[in-house]
Amino acid sequence: MQRIQQHQFIDLAKKRSPASTEPATFDRRKFLTLATGLAAATGMSQTAFARNFGPDAPPERYPDPDILVLDKRFKAKLGNTPIQRLYTGTLWAEGPAWNGASRYLLWSDIPNDEILRWNEEDSHVGRRFRYPSGNTNGNTFDYQGRQISCQHGTRKVVRYEYTGKTTVLADKFDGKEFNAPNDVVVHPNDGSIWFTDPGYGSLMEYEGNRLPQSASSVSPLQKEAVYRIDGQNGTVTKVADQPFKPNGLCFSHDYRRMFVADTGVSHYPDAKSIIWVYDIDGATLKNPKTFASMELNGKTGFADGIRCDEEGNVWAGMGWVGDGYDGVHVFSPDGVRIGQIRLPEICSNVCFGGSKRNRLFMTASQSLYAIYVETRGAHIS
Repeated sequence: MQRIQQHQFIDLAKKRSPASTEPATFDRRKFLTLATGLAAATGMSQTAFARNFGPDAPPERYPDPDILVLDKRFKAKLGNTPIQRLYTGTLWAEGPAWNGASRYLLWSDIPNDEILRWNEEDSHVGRRFRYPSGNTNGNTFDYQGRQISCQHGTRKVVRYEYTGKTTVLADKFDGKEFNAPNDVVVHPNDGSIWFTDPGYGSLMEYEGNRLPQSASSVSPLQKEAVYRIDGQNGTVTKVADQPFKPNGLCFSHDYRRMFVADTGVSHYPDAKSIIWVYDIDGATLKNPKTFASMELNGKTGFADGIRCDEEGNVWAGMGWVGDGYDGVHVFSPDGVRIGQIRLPEICSNVCFGGSKRNRLFMTASQSLYAIYVETRGAHIS
């Protein structure tokens, strides 16, 4: 994909991952075709936001110019902290999840079939924390500290146990395998596990295993949907299928609502690039409606991973437009865009972490970024 690059990005990192950093062909089919057109439409100055994120870069003058306050309700911006790049070298980074007990962040590199780990105490990055990972996409931790992952390659949701064994939590619904589970969250009250199944990992070899059915259907095994795994008996139920391709999901800060990012415009002409919101009624979702549109200044990209802060604001990883759009968009509880964090790469997912849960981690294509904010994540991961 040819993409206009306004950030004159200079990488001065001395510590390089042994993984290849050569450009890879990203075959998301119609997703890329649409993204190319969006990128070409940005029309911004080639010198806009020129920035060096390498470790030897000169200090960025405060306040950081790529943290934008669009509405006075966005109070999370700190005037004396920068956007930091913690790592680079992945092919397509996804699924950040914070482990508060052990003070580390996990995230996935789907094409390289591995999960990496960043340690808070010394910023050390360990490759292949899990390898092979089943082309894992989304990760989280339950309230017993166990890692839960959505595997593209195996089309399963799994949990890693204290014994070292792996438990399959869900691999089928209504007698059919899932398309390719994507993102996952855990409810603290009943231990239920909620996940999405948009199916991208079964449409290409790059992020999983392309199924023969994908030649004729972009939902090769069953309708894309949101599911719930009962925390007591493991029963899997479908809770929503209104989104064309449900991608990232998160609970509201008070667990009364659920937000679901819809990236169906990648494959469906009738889809809209929006975040849905549902009312949570016990084990079901009700009253689906549009929470926010991803259009900004006449350009529309995609919201991927989403997380909620303690004030009820929704933080969304955004991309596929270009500079001035790609990064993180922050929406107030009523769906108004109130803030932005501009990044030089497409941002897939976000996660609050750090010892005080006041640090936002951002997986962005080939890199991991972080920034301190004056709020905290509403949930543990």
